[in-house]
Amino acid sequence: MRGYAESGVAEAIRQAGGEIFGVTSEPQSLATEASEGWELGFPCVGDPHHEILGACRERGWLDLFVNAGSGLSEFSETRSWIAHPKGYFQPGVLALTGEGRVLYRWRCRPTRRNLGGAAERPTPEYVLAQVRSRLAGSAADPPLDASPETDGRVPPWWLFVLMLLAHGWFLRPKTFPLARAGDAPSADPRHMLPRVLAFVGAWIAAFVFLPTGWVALALVAWAALVWPGVAVVHREFQNVPNDSPDPG
Repeated sequence: MRGYAESGVAEAIRQAGGEIFGVTSEPQSLATEASEGWELGFPCVGDPHHEILGACRERGWLDLFVNAGSGLSEFSETRSWIAHPKGYFQPGVLALTGEGRVLYRWRCRPTRRNLGGAAERPTPEYVLAQVRSRLAGSAADPPLDASPETDGRVPPWWLFVLMLLAHGWFLRPKTFPLARAGDAPSADPRHMLPRVLAFVGAWIAAFVFLPTGWVALALVAWAALVWPGVAVVHREFQNVPNDSPDPG
């Protein structure tokens, strides 16, 4: 959401006579705090019981995937303020006219490719261009955008899992939660790459300079140690392939 303010897209929408809102599955108190703390310049609305999402679904505007899992809490730093009574919904973008005509819609289908929904969003500039194009063109509601222009590079799933393990010093995976005032700062995932390289390099050196059998046995023992945590990561990060049923 910060990209809409930083890129000037939020202001461009206002100058054109529109308004922009963020909707989150967090309570309103946290939604307001995020809007102010991140200096978004537009309001955020808390929808912890998915009432707004339900209205969008009923009107045929947009439906989102929802993750009701909570098993990752055992691998996260304590964040007692996090609250998703009905689970958290995956990202989506919806642009409407005042009459309820759909101008643009996109929803995140969580997969291993986008790290369970944690990455790959349409860029604000791309969304604005699509809205402008639709205003000047067809009056028919557009389908879901299946191939938007997205922001940033996404690491492959195997590397992401290794980064989680690196954050837990290769004993168990540890996630990178958001922080707020009063919390210890969260680690930057990019800072885990040197650990991953050192870890992999150490195993390579061990296989080169030490008895192969003993090193292989140690590697198997380590894999057995971390596998329960890795299994939880695979289970709790949503993976909904294209041939899976839609939400709702």
